[in-house]
Amino acid sequence: MTKPFYVTTPIYYVNDRPHIGHVFTTVLADCVARFHRLLGERVFFLTGTDEHAAKVVDAAQERGLSTQAWADQNAKAFADTFTRLGFSHDDFIRTSEARHKTRVSAYVQALLNSGDVYLGDYEGWYDAGQEEYVPEAKAKKLDYKSPINHKPLVRKSEKNYYFRLSRYAERLQQLIQSDTFHVRPEARKNEVLGRIAEGLEDVPISRTGASGWGITVPGDEAHTIYVWIDALLNYLTTVDTPERRDLWPATVQYVGKDILWFHAVIWPALLLALREHADYAWVELPQTLYAHSFWTSEGSKMSKSLGNFIDLEKLDAYVADYGLDALRYFLITQGPTGTTDSDFSAERFREVYNADLANTLGNCLNRVVNMTQRYFGGALPAPGPAVEGAEAVRAAAEGATRAALAAYQDLRLEEAAAQGLSVVRAIDGFIERTQPFKLAKDPANLPQVGTILGTCAEALRIASLLLWPLLPEKCGAIWERFGCGRYAAALAAGEAALAEWVAWGQLAPGTPIQGGDGLFPRRQPPKDAPAPTAQPKQTQPKRAQPAPPGPADEVGFEDFTALDLRVATVKSAAAVPKADRLLQLELELADGETRTVLSGIRAWYAPEDLVGRQVVYLANLAPRKIRGVVSQGMVLAGNDVGNSAVLLRPERVVAPGARVT
Repeated sequence: MTKPFYVTTPIYYVNDRPHIGHVFTTVLADCVARFHRLLGERVFFLTGTDEHAAKVVDAAQERGLSTQAWADQNAKAFADTFTRLGFSHDDFIRTSEARHKTRVSAYVQALLNSGDVYLGDYEGWYDAGQEEYVPEAKAKKLDYKSPINHKPLVRKSEKNYYFRLSRYAERLQQLIQSDTFHVRPEARKNEVLGRIAEGLEDVPISRTGASGWGITVPGDEAHTIYVWIDALLNYLTTVDTPERRDLWPATVQYVGKDILWFHAVIWPALLLALREHADYAWVELPQTLYAHSFWTSEGSKMSKSLGNFIDLEKLDAYVADYGLDALRYFLITQGPTGTTDSDFSAERFREVYNADLANTLGNCLNRVVNMTQRYFGGALPAPGPAVEGAEAVRAAAEGATRAALAAYQDLRLEEAAAQGLSVVRAIDGFIERTQPFKLAKDPANLPQVGTILGTCAEALRIASLLLWPLLPEKCGAIWERFGCGRYAAALAAGEAALAEWVAWGQLAPGTPIQGGDGLFPRRQPPKDAPAPTAQPKQTQPKRAQPAPPGPADEVGFEDFTALDLRVATVKSAAAVPKADRLLQLELELADGETRTVLSGIRAWYAPEDLVGRQVVYLANLAPRKIRGVVSQGMVLAGNDVGNSAVLLRPERVVAPGARVT
């Protein structure tokens, strides 16, 4: 029997309402959970709220509410928001619940019994905003200010219960280095290992003066368990029942980069300490911790005072205008999953939506459905004679399936999405080359048209399976239109079988292909937005004076800026007859514009491998006729150590036509 898949988000502070950061982390976990449900696995997806922080007490007092009333109000806001956004979590834990508090007390008692928790004196620095005790060396590096809110650290002197973190430094280092406990991305792993190498000190895990809000240390009601210890243990308390214990350990834990230290060091150390107790020998470490970066807004750090903070109202407005799946797609494919922050802007959202969802997926579906209805009465036609390029579409679908499944398993969600869309682009390229809408004008060609549309529908069915974890509502609609409603039923019953469903050839001739409204209507800029100005044709400017001395191959900045480099998506690719080195590429730029480019990369790239791939393209190179074909630019490539051509491509999928600067 396969091991269950257990994915978590951090639990979120209830000192305020949800915002884009909370939604982003949760949609990543939701996407991964949906993929593993699609595989037919038993999945457990946990999220919830962290309620015992001192600043929750402060926020409640400022509003004249009891702490419990304030926590209830905001916990409900999180729960309602996550339901409204369609997240598929299996449990929503609140740390004020008895099921959590009783188990936290039991864990701390076990650590007291083993000596890993002891009473001591603390004098040092405290970050009130993060509720974190800060060692002297780190405080000095930070200029005695919080790295998050930049407020001065507070000097504290008090008696606390301590956790012997220092005892586990060497074991933690080995587990993280070996990826037994896998911290991702790699830069986060190196960051954690660097801090461990500086030495670990025992950390306070309790505070006094909590006014009865929180979980008290067993046997000492004057001390309340520090919020981060309390919160970290939620991942374990939720599944520490006879019915759920086999879910442990967590498979993937998503967090933001600001809480990396707690989750990558204190959390696994607590689990190692618990394992020393006979009752908790079953407590293994989580498999993967993934710490993502932050969102900025319209090019700036988010700030309520600047008016660019993306709160619930703004997110709801995007959902109302574009649909829930469009928001999911943008967050997952454009979000800060790596070590750099990502920008959320209205223009960027519209560009990605139009390029990937409206112009690509939505338009392709409309073409296939409309032609099937027009030429075959809405029933999937039986295949006719072989059509050149049909096998290439099948190969593209099968290759993308392998790549997408591997990307999902490796948490590279944007790559999985790109692979799904590459199938759609292969379909578009096939339609452009075969032009069934022209063939159908002669009834004698309808058997060929049947082959073309049957191939396209089958490939689109597979693409919808690959994209469902990101676009569950819209891909579910495609299933219904293609007579594949059984997929949704199987998912609901926990009987999905993606490995079987993605096999080629499962759409039977005669299957009704239903029409309907467009899944992703194209969106235009707001009427009050300034129209984009056309860029004048760029020519190499004349220098007013000779360039300063420099290397022989040095160019001026003006020369560089004269190059119009763009990102383009390969819509189709084909070998040029009687030209061993050349491929003819059809590139998609902004707003559906296409360009034909010849490239001498045939020795290193098969045409079917290029469809759907993004490349960097020199747009203002003078057109040149080669082998009877006008090449309108150049795709860029470098040479590897073996002198093979390697195409340049963006790190993440971006909107076709994006300028490279």
